[in-house]
Amino acid sequence: MRPSLSTLLTGIAALAALLVTAPTAHAADPPLRDLAAAKGKAIGTAVTGSKLTGTYGDIAAGEFNWLTPGNAMKWGSVEPTRGNFNWTEADQIVAFAEAHDQDVRGHTLVWHSQNPSWLTNGTWTPAQLGTLMNDHIALEVGRYKGRLAAWDVVNEPFNEDGTYRQTVWYNGLGADYIAQALTAARAADPAARLYINDYNVEGVNAKSTALYNLVRDLKARGVPIDGVGLQAHLILGQVPSTLQQNIQRFADLGVDVAITELDIRMQLPSTAAKLAQQRTEYDAVVKACVAVTRCTGVTVWGFTDSDSWIPDTFPGQGAATPYDENYAPKPAYYGIVTALGGTVTEPPVPAGCSAAYSVPNQWNTGFTGNVTISCAAGSSLSSWRVTWTFGAGQQVGQAWNATCTQTGAAVSCANASWNGGVPSGGSVSFGFNGTWTGSNPLPTVTLG
Repeated sequence: MRPSLSTLLTGIAALAALLVTAPTAHAADPPLRDLAAAKGKAIGTAVTGSKLTGTYGDIAAGEFNWLTPGNAMKWGSVEPTRGNFNWTEADQIVAFAEAHDQDVRGHTLVWHSQNPSWLTNGTWTPAQLGTLMNDHIALEVGRYKGRLAAWDVVNEPFNEDGTYRQTVWYNGLGADYIAQALTAARAADPAARLYINDYNVEGVNAKSTALYNLVRDLKARGVPIDGVGLQAHLILGQVPSTLQQNIQRFADLGVDVAITELDIRMQLPSTAAKLAQQRTEYDAVVKACVAVTRCTGVTVWGFTDSDSWIPDTFPGQGAATPYDENYAPKPAYYGIVTALGGTVTEPPVPAGCSAAYSVPNQWNTGFTGNVTISCAAGSSLSSWRVTWTFGAGQQVGQAWNATCTQTGAAVSCANASWNGGVPSGGSVSFGFNGTWTGSNPLPTVTLG
């Protein structure tokens, strides 16, 4: 039975969970790799071999149980001129991982990008091109046979609309180049887990459905395919709501799923509100993996903003990783901690500060929400974050005076840059438009 409007609006005031920005003085104890291992998951990072010393090396070794070479194993890196090989950085990363009890994800064997010019500029018959691909896979996978846990065998085969990307491989060998590459990789190392890896396939969409159909067909044909990599190069505020559903549908095909290149970029400069939202979104992405048994784990694409590809590729954007340029853990780091079941000691909320949630207006399918953050005399806040969990499928829409994000039923709102400060004896507020169907009960709220 739908409650009356008067019932809904009478006495609608409740404390919402009030959280301040996470501490950034030190990383979690235990480290991420121990938290992940307790969940049966991997937590990895892409690394640059030359940087694996000092603080960078200590964090890479101490916090992560998987490593991915960022560039060192790509074809253009290992064979820049035909028949001349450079394995130095790749060997260095593998040796580092072995010394620190870490697994390695090989990245990547067959891709349209970062190929040597002698390959992409050559004129090859299909037979020649197939031989080149097979020989490359046999050589590289064979070099590390028994030492790498997984390979991104084929990288980024699809366009956004789900059609095959026009590449040297597709144009020369047809769509079956994927099956050929997987078969060659299995022959070179029968123990390594073999993946197809792509971006913008995190949610249910045309591109991820094309990948789903490909994996289903490969399995039906008996082609060796062990997993799917969802790169997860995401934008703040745009984490797909269907992420966990998508992970589960691939898992239901009988393959593993890994989040392989996670970063969440934002328009610079970063603010406390943006970093708080980023924390919530890192937490949501990792939790989506934790929730699905066959999701093997999450790899971040570089753990520090000083080693991130984002600023060079997307001018004006950045701050995408869990650590800042000085190797200090950001709020995003603590989002990973909580998603993996760890605890974070938040700075205490002053006893005299609280948040009140109300619904000043409601109509057939929508409502306006308002939250007021107040501090009594003697208490104050320099920034704030309010969280609650909806109970009946309500959705937050446009917000003002705050940045709000919703993952499932969980909502997190952080102050806009101009209203973070709550003075002693004062208050600030924000509002949002929302939608509801069936009923619009008050959220269950707690004070953090």
